Amino acid sequence: MRLGFSAKGSTSIHGQMKLARLLEMPEREVSDRVRELEADPLFERLRAAGVVSFSPFSEARFAARRFGGWGVKTSSEGLGDLIDGQGDIVRLIQRVGQERFEEFFLNDEARSDAERSQACDVSLKEATRLREFVDRVYIQSEFEGPAQSAPAKVFSAVAGISVEDGKPILSFFHREIWSKRYGVDERRREELLRGLPPKEAHKADALLRELDFLDRRKTTLYRVLEAFLETQAGFLVSGDPEKRRSLTQKDLSDRLDVSPSVLNRLISNKSVELPWGLEAPLSVFVPSRKAMMLGRFQELALGDPGLSDERLREKMVKLHGVALSRRSIAQYRKELGLGGHGRRAA
Repeated sequence: MRLGFSAKGSTSIHGQMKLARLLEMPEREVSDRVRELEADPLFERLRAAGVVSFSPFSEARFAARRFGGWGVKTSSEGLGDLIDGQGDIVRLIQRVGQERFEEFFLNDEARSDAERSQACDVSLKEATRLREFVDRVYIQSEFEGPAQSAPAKVFSAVAGISVEDGKPILSFFHREIWSKRYGVDERRREELLRGLPPKEAHKADALLRELDFLDRRKTTLYRVLEAFLETQAGFLVSGDPEKRRSLTQKDLSDRLDVSPSVLNRLISNKSVELPWGLEAPLSVFVPSRKAMMLGRFQELALGDPGLSDERLREKMVKLHGVALSRRSIAQYRKELGLGGHGRRAA
């Protein structure tokens, strides 16, 4: 059955809106909501009556975020650097080390690039490049404390991905969400609700529905992440963006039998920590064929700005096995703001 969460049966419009909000809710907020629900005396009453039970989410493993106080901007600036596990930025951060990168580039805005260069044993040019990378991509997460001004929106980090025995493995960041499943005994639920005053029965029913929504959100998100790991295993193990496979949200929604609107809401503002330590939005796992072509074209065009359209076409065929028309190349240049070189020989 399609997990579309459409308005069927007794699910109200209000319930649909609540589920939509829950799908988009950042992980930290979901974690806080779980604690609130479980601290509610009514929740304890439902557990004592055998209506609600816990069972372990056996697939879940847990880890701590490397840069817990920082998130990735939803503008996705610097996305290429984030996803390139073999790129210069990744190697530079590895040279600096996680602790010093966090201390001197994330947590200390007052230092000069020269001071960072000396403290981290990198050149001034490298320190400046790292600082500019942080400025483009990272922002202090809003849940770590109030900022002086309204913060930009950030992606909500769900899990980290590591590589074990040549396979990508998930480890979640929020134990409150992922350590358990909720079970509801429907017979006892009906018996209990019939015996409660109308107002209290309504509150208990709303709480049980929210528990159901939480479990459906978690189960669907887990299936999505599993599909990403399976489809993009080559990229995650190698760190080579060229090994990403094209995967549209429509293809994924059909594959998982999930409503496209649910899938879009679920992944639009979430991120994972990649095996090389940088955090990236889930959108990196669903690149369209055109988006991948644009990325490859941009890399070639920026690497040698003097190349003519014909030379770019030849290189795309040689390196990527894709024959682009002159019209496509002109359109790609326009979309990437690279200007026109079509009449030049190179």
